[in-house]
Amino acid sequence: MNILWLNSGLLLPLDKGGKLRTWHLMRHLARRHDITYLSFAEPSDIASGRNRDGMGEVCSRLETIPRSDAEKGTWRFYADAAKYLVDPAPYAVAKYHSPAYRARVEQLLATDRFDVVICDFLPPVVNLPDRLPCPAIVFTHNVEAEIWRRHAENASNPVSRQLLTQQWSRMLRFEGEALARFDLVLAVSDADRKTFERLYPRSLSAAVHVVQTGVDTSFFTPDHGTPERAHIVFTGSMDWLPNEDGMVYFCREILPRIREAEPDAALSIIGRSPTPAVRRLADIQNVEVTGRVDDVRPHVARGAVYVVPLRIGGGTRLKIFEAMAMGKAVVSTTIGAEGLPVTSGHDVMIADDPERFAQAVVHLMRDVQARQSLESAARRLVVERHDWSAVSTDFEAAISRIAKDVPRDSVRAIA
Repeated sequence: MNILWLNSGLLLPLDKGGKLRTWHLMRHLARRHDITYLSFAEPSDIASGRNRDGMGEVCSRLETIPRSDAEKGTWRFYADAAKYLVDPAPYAVAKYHSPAYRARVEQLLATDRFDVVICDFLPPVVNLPDRLPCPAIVFTHNVEAEIWRRHAENASNPVSRQLLTQQWSRMLRFEGEALARFDLVLAVSDADRKTFERLYPRSLSAAVHVVQTGVDTSFFTPDHGTPERAHIVFTGSMDWLPNEDGMVYFCREILPRIREAEPDAALSIIGRSPTPAVRRLADIQNVEVTGRVDDVRPHVARGAVYVVPLRIGGGTRLKIFEAMAMGKAVVSTTIGAEGLPVTSGHDVMIADDPERFAQAVVHLMRDVQARQSLESAARRLVVERHDWSAVSTDFEAAISRIAKDVPRDSVRAIA
């Protein structure tokens, strides 16, 4: 197949769950198919070749459009966001409007015969031409409207709640209209599939296909260090609001309860681009905020317990499978583990209120036998059922079927 893959950014560095998922799937496809990858990129990356050269492992041709994002929490970020308050599209996608990106898409479609176009996440949709000369697929890593709904419901500030509710309403409309443009919607969990079917029954031209979550079980292994008895670990992109919210919540509501039983409990928050709110958590005794690290595995290995205290989110958390592949005992909220085929008390622990979450963490710190049982079951689950090789084969079959069965030269226009 000749595939046009549209995304909002380069995949390298592999520091986000969505990037990792796409990387592993594209690497499998690139062995047998030609992939043209079009995305935005930082001007400095384009000039230096940084983060570009390695993309040759997953695509045969790389096309980039210069674009810079303001750092979250800065005055420029808020100034840029304010420009979109009256835009009918939600800010999360409206900010990616680009005449240059759209023109390049149109040029590629006019000069190459592609078998399928894949939109990775929703942002590329704002730059799609109305007419597509080949089948089109959208690869959704989340149900975006659900994320914004949860943002709004968890906001404590009335002004923030009003703004987030507005964005939720706009995303609900945009997401439904966007999905209607595609011949196939790919979701990352059965939970997301059911949500798409509930929210947008008239937008789906075919049954939603679920791409299961995978993990590189040969890379994430249990042999990267000895855990410290009262050490807690969290990993994730720390400029993503669900992660920021989760760690602020954990430090305010859960960690003090853990320290009532385990005064020496320490926490490491590991991940790129911590926001000012996350950086301030390092002022708490024995709380470490690392920022980006070259290799997350030694940091995860230090933890006796890996936590995912998310209250907001969608899709699935690759971080949980990575921790499980490393043989880590995971304590998560229901939302944190949403969409993953895990069983509380067998391969993870699920707790949704601060007291129960803290009790689960303390129990695993103190009961070595219980912790080791959870760790063994977690590693066994991902090795036997969720290595990327099997997931990638299913993904390839799904897009090949659409490329073969859907007539070319169909017209799709946003309602």
